[in-house]
Amino acid sequence: MITDVIIVSIVGGIFCLDRVSVLFMVSRPIVAAPTIGFLLGDAYTGLVAGAFIELLWIDRLPIGMYQPPNDTITAILIAASSIEAGRLFGAMPDSLIVLSVLLFVPFGLLAQKMDRYLVKTNEKLAEQFIEDVKNGHSEHIARRHLTPLFKTWAYSSGFMFVALFIGIALLSFSYPLLPGWSIRGLELFHPMIPLVGTAVALNSINARGALPVFSGAFLLGSFLFHYLKEMG
Repeated sequence: MITDVIIVSIVGGIFCLDRVSVLFMVSRPIVAAPTIGFLLGDAYTGLVAGAFIELLWIDRLPIGMYQPPNDTITAILIAASSIEAGRLFGAMPDSLIVLSVLLFVPFGLLAQKMDRYLVKTNEKLAEQFIEDVKNGHSEHIARRHLTPLFKTWAYSSGFMFVALFIGIALLSFSYPLLPGWSIRGLELFHPMIPLVGTAVALNSINARGALPVFSGAFLLGSFLFHYLKEMG
């Protein structure tokens, strides 16, 4: 498990670079979470987590100085923690995935605060960059240009490393202690996940085009297939 957490943290930090520099859209939850799931041997759980988080915050756009919740980190944490905890239990119950969603969505808001801090520190670097140009210190320019990328990767990877250990420990410890009625409640909430995501997507469809439709259709279709298969 430790090796998996390290791999997820390193790769997840690389995905987070796409949020600030590369912009190949690999940081989108619908891409990042399934990739992490594939690395951990369960791409489907990653795809479900990624599709839901993609829909949940699809209307939160990074406009101006506004930093939206970090959906990349949230989706990765949900996917990786569900898979790792499921391995410990020998199964992947629907209630475990829902519990992971409830646990890690607040972490996306904490990561949002981290992103805001990084933006503020980058503003200082920009001022120092201008001073280096004025003073002819060309040897400092490349280093200051790469520093924000390294900081984003280091902070994001470190955040996920700590959060995964906390989350997996909480899931592994708390889930077996949950009473039957709460397990049943989580199971009943499971089919509502695509409905919540689709509602958000329909509210923002004009802003983001076809992506909400694709994510919502996949999420709803996968859940319907899952329940029809169980009924059969």
